[in-house]
Amino acid sequence: MKKVQWFWISVLGSVILRFILFYSSKNLNLSSRPEIATPLTSLRRLAEGYWLKQSSMSPYSGSMYHGSPLLLTLLGPLTVTRIEGQPDHLLCGFVFVIADVICAMLIRATGETLQAAYSSRLKLLGLHHLSQNSGEVLPSGDLAALVYLWNPFTIVACIGLSTSAIENLMVVLSLYGACKRLAPLAAFGWVMATHLSLYPAILLIPVILLFGYGLDAPPRKLFLQRKKFEVDNSSSSDNNRLEEGVRNQLSMLNVFSWKSVSHFLFWTLLWSSYVLVLCSIYLRQHGGLQELFKRTYGFILTIPDLSPNIGVFWYFFAEVFDFFRNFFLIVFHGNILLMMVPLALRLNHRPCFLAFVYIVISSMLKSYPSVGDSALYLGLLGLFAYELRDMQFSFFLISGYVGASLLSPVMHNLWIWRGTGNANFYFGTAITYACFQIILVVESVSAMLNHDRMLKKLSTAKLVKT
Repeated sequence: MKKVQWFWISVLGSVILRFILFYSSKNLNLSSRPEIATPLTSLRRLAEGYWLKQSSMSPYSGSMYHGSPLLLTLLGPLTVTRIEGQPDHLLCGFVFVIADVICAMLIRATGETLQAAYSSRLKLLGLHHLSQNSGEVLPSGDLAALVYLWNPFTIVACIGLSTSAIENLMVVLSLYGACKRLAPLAAFGWVMATHLSLYPAILLIPVILLFGYGLDAPPRKLFLQRKKFEVDNSSSSDNNRLEEGVRNQLSMLNVFSWKSVSHFLFWTLLWSSYVLVLCSIYLRQHGGLQELFKRTYGFILTIPDLSPNIGVFWYFFAEVFDFFRNFFLIVFHGNILLMMVPLALRLNHRPCFLAFVYIVISSMLKSYPSVGDSALYLGLLGLFAYELRDMQFSFFLISGYVGASLLSPVMHNLWIWRGTGNANFYFGTAITYACFQIILVVESVSAMLNHDRMLKKLSTAKLVKT
């Protein structure tokens, strides 16, 4: 009861902090920072697109806006609303605060579902003493939600009025729907996340695995091993009972449910058609869907805007010869696709953790990254705090993220405003930031695989002892 009370106090504190910063950080111009606002997440660009639409022109005609027409419908009217005595865009800020809170609650609910399912799977293996349900451990869902709400990246993205909060909400909604086996909800979240940012399309694999195999569990061969042992060593009187019980358990863990997947795919097709119809109606006088794909997905894939950000694409493509540009575009975008299948084969029994790894990789290799992307995967990292408690270089990673976050605005100021530095100063922090994300992926995957090996040893030792 005490932990629940402290959790809600912390949630309320994070909301109050956001509103205080909305009033006190007006002169910081966070909405113009390249680490926060990108050509795809900037509210100022969205306001420009909405103004063009209100002027009976295409929202993409000014080469400023490259987001979804649906965001124009949702947030566009709020960008022109003024309340006397209030900071500009306060209503938009309120929407982003609500989006952060809802996202945190969905992360918490996802964590509770994962924890309950994982504890039951451990009990099947006779490893109930490893369960997280003891009162001494903070539930992973609560931890992940608080990490997301109090993460400085999440806070500055919210205060900087970055639309990444909406994108993160859609991604988490998709994962939550998949964990709860709610096909319409999961499909809606995945379709909207892909529509807004394109890169969440790779989450189709872990979502399908969640519907097909179920939630994260120890390696499936451990259950097969335990079934064989129990059936072989059971007496004739209770042999049938044991076989039937184990068979029911394996039907849930080891059989791929094509029915659930087909249900999800049906709703995905339905929501995709609905979104495309809405977009075509909104842009029917301004080029329709062809203009939408060219100005949004085409913009993401061809990277025409080389303004500085915390990614690595802008500097490289500013230096590369035009003759090689298309080749390196294929190489850079192909890096994400090349890692999808090997990771899916190795981590197919942990689809939620696989989704986390995919999100980190896409955040690192996307065309226009922002700190809002990092806020999402750092929050999801809390869901696996128990399994990753032995992860190495944790302090080194935390220090690296803090250092890169502090150095980035300093180097940008030296380069752009003071003129005492150059692009290499700022790009150096971007490279450092990318390196720490690589370390996070490698170490988290390694720690998870080590955890699986530990479960295998304990399960085998228990069977031998029995």
